[in-house]
Amino acid sequence: MKNTLHILLFLFLGIAIGKAQKEGGKFLDDFRGTASVTHNGISLVPSFSLGDPALLFDLKSTKGRLSFEPDMRFALEGKPWSFLFWFRYKAIEKDRFSFRIGAHPALNFRTVSVLRDGQSEDILESRRYLALELVPNYKISEQVSFGVYYLRGQGFDAGIKTTNFLVLNTTLTYISITDDLYLNISPQVYYLTTDALKGFYTVAFLTLGKRDFPFSLSAILNKAIDTEIAPEESFTWNVSLNYSFGGTGRKITGNQNQ
Repeated sequence: MKNTLHILLFLFLGIAIGKAQKEGGKFLDDFRGTASVTHNGISLVPSFSLGDPALLFDLKSTKGRLSFEPDMRFALEGKPWSFLFWFRYKAIEKDRFSFRIGAHPALNFRTVSVLRDGQSEDILESRRYLALELVPNYKISEQVSFGVYYLRGQGFDAGIKTTNFLVLNTTLTYISITDDLYLNISPQVYYLTTDALKGFYTVAFLTLGKRDFPFSLSAILNKAIDTEIAPEESFTWNVSLNYSFGGTGRKITGNQNQ
């Protein structure tokens, strides 16, 4: 399985970069990013959280249909939590239907205690992961869409070896509250497996923003329906303050499953 994921990753990158080069033109078509601070860092898989305040940096460089999207997460004191280096390609991009494929190598960090010269010492340990994603999406209107998100992850060090993450989502964007304020909502249900364990969950991503204003507030509300996976907290949530820069338009902050 590890060799298969490696082959698929390099095949995907080769095809995507080749297609992007054929499109020619300027070096980048778009660059944008979001910096967020939150009281509880929540992972790409919403059932996992840091449990402490966090700084999140989500960047996106686009060339044609190919994008490179580093997702870097830190504890508030600056200690790294996780680094995901996404390569994504829009394989199909129609008026209503789109299909994205992506892959990332990732590093996940944790603090462990070791004995050195008879003394206990805390060190930062990194664990390596590789993942592939498939993301079909259908747009009903400019404001409403629904889709599926599937991620397969493989770990190469101590910890979880195999992850399957399957999401059904609906997205409602730019719901007007006033002439300037809008609300984005994305309710989702998902099925998660980590090695032999499995769980069912529901989650909602909410963003409150002001048109043509770089700051926004977002929240993630995650509820376990039935799970064997630790941590078995039945409810996880956070609120984030976000600053968006570059590009035009904004995604639903904190929600990559679309």
